[in-house]
Amino acid sequence: MANGFGSFYIGTSGLKSAQNALNTTANNLSNVDTAGYVRQQVLFTDMNYMTLKKTATNVNYQQSGLGVSIGDVVHARDIFLDKTYRQEAGRKEFYNVRAETATYVEDMLQELQGEEFGDSIADMWQAVQELSTNMADSTVQNLVLQKAELLLSRSQSIYSELKSYQSTLNDQVKEQVDTVNEIGNRIYELNLQIQKVEAGGVETAMTLRDERDYLLDQLGSYVNIDVTEDSTGFVYVDIEGVRFIDDNKCYNMDVYTDKSTGFYTPYWPQLSNLSDPDNPKYYNAFKTTGGYSTEANTDIGSIKSLLIVRGSKYGVSSDLDDEDSYSAVSTSILSLVEAQIDRLLNAVVTKINEAFSPNTEAGDDLDGTALYDADGNALLDEDGNQLTLSSSTLILDTANCAVGVDGELPPREIFVRDGCDRYTTAYDSEGNAYYIYNEEDPTDKSTCYTIGSLTINQELKNQITLMPAYENNGAVDTVAYDIGAKLAELFDTADLYVSPYDKNACTIETYYNRIITDLGTEGETCQTAAETLDGGLASIDSMRQQVIGVSSDEELTKMIKYQAAYNAASRFFTVISEMTELICTGLI
Repeated sequence: MANGFGSFYIGTSGLKSAQNALNTTANNLSNVDTAGYVRQQVLFTDMNYMTLKKTATNVNYQQSGLGVSIGDVVHARDIFLDKTYRQEAGRKEFYNVRAETATYVEDMLQELQGEEFGDSIADMWQAVQELSTNMADSTVQNLVLQKAELLLSRSQSIYSELKSYQSTLNDQVKEQVDTVNEIGNRIYELNLQIQKVEAGGVETAMTLRDERDYLLDQLGSYVNIDVTEDSTGFVYVDIEGVRFIDDNKCYNMDVYTDKSTGFYTPYWPQLSNLSDPDNPKYYNAFKTTGGYSTEANTDIGSIKSLLIVRGSKYGVSSDLDDEDSYSAVSTSILSLVEAQIDRLLNAVVTKINEAFSPNTEAGDDLDGTALYDADGNALLDEDGNQLTLSSSTLILDTANCAVGVDGELPPREIFVRDGCDRYTTAYDSEGNAYYIYNEEDPTDKSTCYTIGSLTINQELKNQITLMPAYENNGAVDTVAYDIGAKLAELFDTADLYVSPYDKNACTIETYYNRIITDLGTEGETCQTAAETLDGGLASIDSMRQQVIGVSSDEELTKMIKYQAAYNAASRFFTVISEMTELICTGLI
């Protein structure tokens, strides 16, 4: 009877094991399209068996046991594929951001207000060419002024659009930092829940692990992460080499705001010194200077890419002056194009103004000349010392400049700065006038011929005949024709460089073409990189799915197999039941 009743245990174990396997298979099928779900695989094992006797041949031992059980339900993942997938996903997003930004800026330059920005440069060149042969023609003068105003307004418009796009990217930085913090906080909560479920060593928190792994996949697209798991099932996460999640908490990132631009910069509060509110020491979460490379794994994550393409400042012409200033904008698509557009406008403006109002050095003859105002009062510097001319002081070249119909000096420039006039008038002790050029001060943008501080001369807009075209005696003679020749050469002089490292001098027209070409190259390169990474990512994901993915065909095959096993166990149980009933009934 003992052996007979033991058979009931065997039959029951078969029924239970097959039923559990069917339930697991059904769960896999129901989650075939669930994001982040990892298939569950049933492993069977023998229940406790007792060896009654060993034969001499060690074959066909006499054993009794209680059947089969579920040894484990495997929740399989490949940590190496997971790491590779998250890294490549972050790298793809990095280049996606750069490609989208380059394409956007290129389209902006070529489609501004329905016309290419280059058209306004060509129109300005055409108007200047006409003026060079008709200096005193008021119709042509008006045309030049109109084209100058159009070029300035379009330059300011595109600069404003670039700044607006920087603001958009800036908002995305804040949003993505908040998303990263939300993901991190949830992962930490899941860590605690998983530890609680698995503490007894009996159950695996599969659903919780699926959610956590899915969140880690998402996190990898935003930032460069390194994930490790301890024996208790707790995962530790580092971002850019800094601990983000440990067994104590999730260390949320924060952002501080630049006062001049409003740009956000993510930082680690736990590593920063904020005790002095007037001079806080921030520990930045991302290094955005020094370039990026795949070899060094510094090209991973959309947040880092957003920070790089947005830049840390608004680009200006002086950023292209030397290698040190250039390094602040070289990796930022937006800041660099802002600086290049500003340099392009600066070149047009300064060349045209210089043609009408040429400067020359005072020379040795005027070196040390004391300066006075119109009332004869000495002009003093900040220390109270009288101002004097030096041999290198730039003054108006009165012998080679023209004047308007009113004959006044200094001549009126077309483009004027908000912060200062082109010249300051001073006199020597004998009453001779000198028109001292007010040089640009990079620390004060209002004194520079830069996009943000330029307007068209209002006096010329009110009376176009004040445009310099005459000699002091009122004749349109040698000086005017010399000015015309200078104007005709303006757009053909190759003296512009797109960067301090560039050795190919450009004209105004070819300079703009270089900007577009470089943008197109950058966009195409990054787009190709993103597409290549997308293909590699698909290949990695395919390999991952072979491990974690649910195949409906495979699961249906298993469903048939486990259903057959259940039916077999059921028939076995029925036979044992009938045999036991026959024995018991036959004994009466």
